[in-house]
Amino acid sequence: MRIVVQRSLESSVSVKQKIVGKIDKGLVLLVSFTHTDTLDDIDYMVKKVLNLRIFDDENGVMNKSVIDTNGSILSISQFTLYGNSEKGNRPSYINALGGNEAIKLYDIFNNKLKEHIQVETGIFGEDMQVNITNDGPVTILLESRVKNVK
Repeated sequence: MRIVVQRSLESSVSVKQKIVGKIDKGLVLLVSFTHTDTLDDIDYMVKKVLNLRIFDDENGVMNKSVIDTNGSILSISQFTLYGNSEKGNRPSYINALGGNEAIKLYDIFNNKLKEHIQVETGIFGEDMQVNITNDGPVTILLESRVKNVK
């Protein structure tokens, strides 16, 4: 499981020119799954995202989590995070988990986050336009475990 985390001042996702998810201050998550991901990976990543200290405290030090700041999450499915362009110029997505399996894990991931925080999402499998006002900019790449993915 791979997630790009971006600290955001405000962000939204649209499908067919209609906003389907919108947050103010919080995190934007670009989320992808691979074939070996399990519920343990999801649990690990939920905990990691919720406790990731990338928001400033009173002293301007990144020492607070999205929970500490009463932020929200905009979660976007993005299979292209497992794109591999080592050979040629057209990425291979063979390491990305297929849609039927990925949507199950994506829904579980979002539902587990929703137990703790407000979560907005895009629409899985749709062509989406994501507007992110990246705060900082702060962008972190999370992986559920180190894998030899090629």
